[in-house]
Amino acid sequence: MKELPKTRRDFMKTTAAGAAGIILSKSEILSAQASGSIRIEEPFHGAVLNRRHGEQVDGGLKIKVSGLAPLNGRVIVDGSPARRDGTKFTSEIILRQKETEIVAVSENNFGRGEHRIRVIWDRHSVPRYRFSIDDNSFFLRDIAKNNYASLFDCFYLKNLRQLHSKYGVRFVLNIYYTTEDGFELPQFPDRYKGQWQDNSDWLKLAFHAYANKPDRPYQNASASKLMADFDKVAEQIIRFASEQTYSPPTVIHWGMVQPEALKPLYERGVRVLSGYFRRQGDAWDVNYLVDDVRSEYMSRHDALMDFESGIVFSRVDIVCNSTPVEGIIPTLEPLTKDTNHAEIMDIFTHEQYFWPFYSNYLPDHFKRLDVAIRWLTENGYKPVFFHEGFLGGPE
Repeated sequence: MKELPKTRRDFMKTTAAGAAGIILSKSEILSAQASGSIRIEEPFHGAVLNRRHGEQVDGGLKIKVSGLAPLNGRVIVDGSPARRDGTKFTSEIILRQKETEIVAVSENNFGRGEHRIRVIWDRHSVPRYRFSIDDNSFFLRDIAKNNYASLFDCFYLKNLRQLHSKYGVRFVLNIYYTTEDGFELPQFPDRYKGQWQDNSDWLKLAFHAYANKPDRPYQNASASKLMADFDKVAEQIIRFASEQTYSPPTVIHWGMVQPEALKPLYERGVRVLSGYFRRQGDAWDVNYLVDDVRSEYMSRHDALMDFESGIVFSRVDIVCNSTPVEGIIPTLEPLTKDTNHAEIMDIFTHEQYFWPFYSNYLPDHFKRLDVAIRWLTENGYKPVFFHEGFLGGPE
């Protein structure tokens, strides 16, 4: 391949770095200034933007675009001159489509630079929350063992239904194929299928993993292993609970999968994956092995589009089993004042803490849910399923 001129090579390097969100050193910035390269810093590539991120105008959302460019020369953003302040540039554009490519161009005596990013406009956004419960298996074993006349003779589902009756909350229960004592989904009877269907407007079942152990089952597993387990659980949900009750998962056990698994998950209907996107020592964790730059962004934002797979990553806002009753509202309330967290609440807990036989049983677990859901309801948040529409809102 023919070697590019030095200025062009430098531009491509710095542009690629900018596209990945990499922070350049002082020397790299000076090199970028000399070569004519440019970098959009805000918004972030893949950002999901809603009404809180700009100004709603007729048929669109006006947002600010900012970044770095060489001192000498002009900057054009989507065809219009940008304002300059030293190496910084700012401009305003109007988003009119769900997906928009933003193009920033710099030109000076040393050459021409260009940087492109894509963003998503959540144009029909409303304040909303979803409630997901992980690690489910005990309630299915309980129903099958006791042969209840109704699903809701099981205290777990009975209490979830009471919360739905009070607040309209909708739950997705992420389930395992098997429990440690040998119970497996094929043992669950299909005689409750009509009842599952009757309640499918607020109660869904989704794949979580084959089993609770080992920990991090898909962190190093092949995509084919994950898909095989996925398909086994999905088949059983449809068999005993109906297609109406089945939901594509939004949480894979431990929130870690190989990158090559994302596209197959999308092909099976997965549109959102929720994680913690938290830093553990020198590494990011429960982040679906997303690179450090995007993980850091997600630690401060609600959502991010992965254009390669089509999946949106969502950040969990609260884990109820880890948050005492008195900490629920103080955890949620500050989020409503943060532009990057206020619109979508990703609410989360784990099944095992509801059961008295569990070693870490929480007697007030249902109260924690009640406090969280009541507060969200009173503050105007509507219950949604993430797999419906876009992040639970209209497309």
